[in-house]
Formats: sequence, structure tokens, C-alpha cells
Amino acid sequence: MLENGRIYLGTSRHPDDTVNKGEYLDLKLANRHGLITGATGTGKTVSLQILAEGFSNAGVPVFCADVKGDLSGLGAMGEEKDFLLKRAKIIGLDDYPMAEFPVIFWDLFGKQGHQTRATISDMGPLILSRLMDLNDTQEGVLNIAFKLADDEGMLLLDMKDLRSLLVDVGERSDELTTRYGYMSTQSIGAIQRQLLVIEQQGGDLFFGEPALDIKDLMRTTRDGRGSVNILAADKLMSSPRLYATFLLWLLSELFEELPEIGDPEKPRLVFFFDEAHLLFDEAPKALIEKVEQVVKLIRSKGVGVFFVTQNPLDIPDGVLAQLGNRIQHALRAYTPREQKAVKAAASTFRQNPEFDAEDVIMQLGVGEALVSTLEPKGVPSVVQRTLIRPPSSRLGPMSEKERADLMQVSPVGGLYDKMIDRESAYEILTVKAEKAAAAEEKRLAEEAEEKARIKAEKAAKRSSSGGRRRQTATEAAVKSLTRTIASSLGRALVRGILGSLKR
Repeated sequence: MLENGRIYLGTSRHPDDTVNKGEYLDLKLANRHGLITGATGTGKTVSLQILAEGFSNAGVPVFCADVKGDLSGLGAMGEEKDFLLKRAKIIGLDDYPMAEFPVIFWDLFGKQGHQTRATISDMGPLILSRLMDLNDTQEGVLNIAFKLADDEGMLLLDMKDLRSLLVDVGERSDELTTRYGYMSTQSIGAIQRQLLVIEQQGGDLFFGEPALDIKDLMRTTRDGRGSVNILAADKLMSSPRLYATFLLWLLSELFEELPEIGDPEKPRLVFFFDEAHLLFDEAPKALIEKVEQVVKLIRSKGVGVFFVTQNPLDIPDGVLAQLGNRIQHALRAYTPREQKAVKAAASTFRQNPEFDAEDVIMQLGVGEALVSTLEPKGVPSVVQRTLIRPPSSRLGPMSEKERADLMQVSPVGGLYDKMIDRESAYEILTVKAEKAAAAEEKRLAEEAEEKARIKAEKAAKRSSSGGRRRQTATEAAVKSLTRTIASSLGRALVRGILGSLKR
């Protein structure tokens, strides 16, 4: 629901439960990013859902991952349930409209949405190293492999391209060491093993062509609403590193591909990163610095990024500082770390003198949140205890049939369904290996032919001399006399040497 370029989030209350005023998110400041946090079951998904509805109505495309399957309900008409109507009445929402939104489903495995792919080259060595959990030495070898592919004009599109390239690097390691640096067979083997793990997790379906075109995430309908792109992530969450790597790649692609536009009246795209802690868990410092850089600079390209996670401590400080719009649902504080999280969350708000934010965070009910958004001059508003509005779309998942019906009329239907396998590193290296094998086979054949020729010539020479020649009588007599003389001289020589023994 929109009002003068703002998205209605809910209604804030005084501590005595009297209705205060509506809380809004200014579209012009939505590219300053945001954060939705709270314990499981406190309403984070609904907050994400109403933001997606608001952006779509404003003509802003949305991308979000559907971890539990609930967000698919955005594509279905809402239902007038009693508890939703009660919430609408409490917050003073007299006109509570029901609506469905233009949803496009995506899936890395191609089961619950359009097949989503990226090429190995697009992913790059840094993000791939993160996906495979490589150490510094192994990452260095992967960087060399990518550099070699660039230098020799080989495309890296799918996993068999990278496998073939690594085999080629191993076979040419002595030659390549002087040009690129030392590469051990152990490191190459470790990378190959990690590729096998990714393949078993379904990564072979993800890498390839046609790669996802980010323009297809930025579609609007004829009536001016932004498309809501939903990535099916319920099965993907069993491979959390692949999930985080894909979303990081997508964020990087948006950063690389979109031109600078400064601060627009509304974002070009809003990106929701659910289960955001998976991106930062055990991430190397270089990767965190890259994410921080992207988050800081991507707003000038008209992209807003909202991180969704349970605990604000899941987000590194450098990234957290960039998130101006915040919705904080309830947190529980039973352990020292949880208590620290509550304190940290409360300290990030512009304090409201009417209540203690630290106490209220632990008292919030389901559907309540502390809300602080950026005001026109970019200053955070005073934090307010807010009842979040009920969604206009369905609260809960769509059926498989409803999903299938929507995919049948999808604006990207047929664009990504069939994989393309054009000439790339695998084909080039296969031809190279076949030529090398043919050349070796030819050399061996020529060598065998030469040996056969020499043998034949020797046989022919012996044949031309008539075989072994018989001795004449004179030659036999001379040879016998020679043997007799030699024997006599031999005996005399023995006597001369051993005469004392023969007296």
C-alpha cells in the first residue's frame, strides 16, 4: 500500500496501547538498504512479504529467496481470515484490500521454477573458492587456471570445462610453473575433489548456459507493477554454501552490470537476502570486504538490499553500518550471546524517550516490531513500537498446481528450460588431446615402419649373398695348420712360464 511515494508498514503505538501513527518506508531512501531481524516465528517473513507487495505496487521489481515456501503466497489472492481482519481494525486500516502479485518462480534445480544458471567464468575464482572452501594455496591454483583460460581464449561455462582445464594444468605444470608459478598436484587434486562434492549437491545443474540475465529480474507488468522474483530455496538450504554463493554472485552481477544513476525516486530493484548469516559464516576477510564494498556502492546503481536474519550480530559491523531501514522483531535472551544480541540491536536505534528499546525487544508479540526508517534528509527516525500490517496476498504457500499454472504463463517461459552446450574449454581441450593422441599414434606407427624397413633390408642383403659360403680344401688346410701352430706355441709358452714344475 502506497501513500505519496511511501510504503505503509504498520501503525505505531504509545506504551499505553493507544494508536499513534502510521509507519512508512520512503521509496526514495529504499536504496539505502535495510535489515529485518527477529527470532523464529516472530513475523520476519510477513514483514518481507508486505515490503515485497509495497515495492511491486510501486513498480519496483523484487528478488527474494523462499526458504520455507511461504513467500509463494505472494502470487495468490489474500483471504479474509478473522485474525487478519482484527489486525487491520486495530491499526486503523479501514480499506484492507486483497490482491495477488506478478510472481516469477526460479529454482537452481529447475523443479519449482525456471532453471537458474550461471557460468563458471561469471562466477569467478574468488566466489568459487568460497563455494569450495579452498585454502589460500588452492585458491592460488584456481586463479592460475582462470588466467590460463583467459590467455588461451577458452570459455569456462560448466563443470566439465573446469575439470578439463585442471587436468590440462596438471599435465603442463612444468611448462606453466615458469609463467604463472608453482602448482602442486595435491592442490589440483583437492580442487577436483571439491568439484565432485558440489556436483553431488546439484551444482552441475547450476553451472552452464543459458545463464540468468539480470534484465529478466527487472521486469514490470503492463499495469506498471514490478515483478516479484521468488527463488525456491527450501531444498537449496540443504546446500547452504551453494545458496549463499549464488546470492552473492547475483549481487555482484547487479553491481557489475547496472550503470550508475545516483539516488533515484525509487529503486530499480530490491534484493532480499534471507538467512543472511550463511553468507558471512566462516567467510574469509577478503570476501567480507568485497560484500561490504558491494553493499556500499550498489545503492548508487538504484539497488536496495535487505538482509533478513535472526540476530543482528550475524551481520559484520561494516555491512551493518550501511543498513539504514530496520525492522526488529522479538528476540529472546536466555544465553549470554542472546543478551548481547538484544543489547546490540537496541543500541543501533535512535532511541525513543517513551520506552526502553532493550526491554521492549524481549516483550514484542508476534507481528510486532521496532521500526526505524530513514527520514527525507537520510536521518534514521526515532524507533517506534509498531503493529505490522496484514498482507494483501495469501498468508502461506501456493499449491503445486497453482505454481505450475503460473509458470505456464510466465513472461520468461521457455527462455531457460533447455541447456545449451556450445564450444568451450572442454571441447577445445578434448580436440587438443585427440590431436596429441593421433600425433603420438602416427609417430609410433612411423617408428614401427622404420624398424620393419631396416629389418627387411638386412634380410634382403643376406639373401642376395646366397647364404653361408662353403670353405674350399685349400682354406680348410690353411685353417688346420694355423690351429696346430697356435697350439704348439701355446704349450711352449706354458712350459716357459711353468718350467720349474715340469722338470
